[in-house]
Amino acid sequence: MTELPPETCRTLAQTLARIGDKWSMLTIVSLEYGEVRFSALRRRIGISQKVLTSTLRSLERDGYIVRTVTPTKPPRVDYGLTEMGREVLGPVRALANWALGQAERIEQARRRYDERVAD
Repeated sequence: MTELPPETCRTLAQTLARIGDKWSMLTIVSLEYGEVRFSALRRRIGISQKVLTSTLRSLERDGYIVRTVTPTKPPRVDYGLTEMGREVLGPVRALANWALGQAERIEQARRRYDERVAD
């Protein structure tokens, strides 16, 4: 791979920061099977209202999710994935599966490191 120009590195870093954020990943995966209301999404993920609101706004701004308001009393607000949000599920799932498969190796490496540093 050739060296990337600084502007490409910045763009890549911004995109990976959004997708790599744990709350963004959990939110995207939680929307995989269809639209979900805010309160149901919050319970499903186990996240504070403030953090979920911020995460949803960022994901909507970046084009990964869509917010749909139904004019009822009170208004119903649902969140769902856009085409780009569905496209990113593949890489997100692949990374999650890889991480789960490496859990024991990572734990062993941490123990070795901690033992070495403690000495």
